[in-house]
Amino acid sequence: MKKSVLFAFILSIVLMASVIMFIIFSNATKLFIAKDLTAENLFSVNIEGPAFDKNGQLYVVNYLHDGTIGKVAPNGTCSMFIQLPDSSIANCIQFDSKGNMFLPDFTGHNVLHADMQSKRVSVFLHEPRMYSPNDLCMNRSGQLFASDPDWKKEIGQLWRIDPDGTPVLLETNMGTTNGIELSPDEKTLYVNESIQLNVWKYDVDEKGNISGKRLFYKFNDFGLDGMKCDKCGNLYIARWGKGTLVVLSKEGKFIREIPLKGKKCSNLVFGGNDGKTVYVTLQDRKCMEMFDTNIAGKKY
Repeated sequence: MKKSVLFAFILSIVLMASVIMFIIFSNATKLFIAKDLTAENLFSVNIEGPAFDKNGQLYVVNYLHDGTIGKVAPNGTCSMFIQLPDSSIANCIQFDSKGNMFLPDFTGHNVLHADMQSKRVSVFLHEPRMYSPNDLCMNRSGQLFASDPDWKKEIGQLWRIDPDGTPVLLETNMGTTNGIELSPDEKTLYVNESIQLNVWKYDVDEKGNISGKRLFYKFNDFGLDGMKCDKCGNLYIARWGKGTLVVLSKEGKFIREIPLKGKKCSNLVFGGNDGKTVYVTLQDRKCMEMFDTNIAGKKY
């Protein structure tokens, strides 16, 4: 092979490698960079609880005003899905494996059920002992776990709701329980206390009973809100008032902090084609932001 041909061949290899490295680096630098999904002021100050149904449709509570459920398209346009009855206001959305929508109604001490076809809303559970059911997560057996804070008294409770609607009070005399999430293997339940800034960790058995409560992580400032796990068991926590999401490993080690454009981030959900896009609700901006991450959510 002539030197000129060899040189051209080597040069082409070097250029190709450079292009590949540039693409890899460019994609890497786009991770964890927040951008707007929706316009500002489309939701109330109580925008919360984003969730995807089995068809990949994103739903968010309190579109335009309190007491509603809105639909958000991939391009960020929004539309009304349902208006809740009886002055109910939802704080979260949770879908079961069959596609049923469950909503904690913090004004009525209820957990509501919404039929996705008829849009009829009914009371799945009414429990007067509940303060203000706030956030939900669900295991593969269809059991719901609910946080239940009393914001005025700065106390909270923790509930399990079985598939037949039976409520089980798991713990009381807690702080302001808020964000709640199960690990990917469903053997660990995480619950945070917004005002006390604690994240607690419980063992969960096959029947949905909890034990072995211990402190998973302690923060020193701002607030805590919604939480979600990725496939590796890392826990994403909304830092309300600080405008960031903190990522903790399943061992409770700090991994990273992701800055957002707004400050009052209330909740998050993993979505997108590969589950590696995080969608965040912002109460000060009354809108949604999004960013790409490196690990898919636990359901993907």
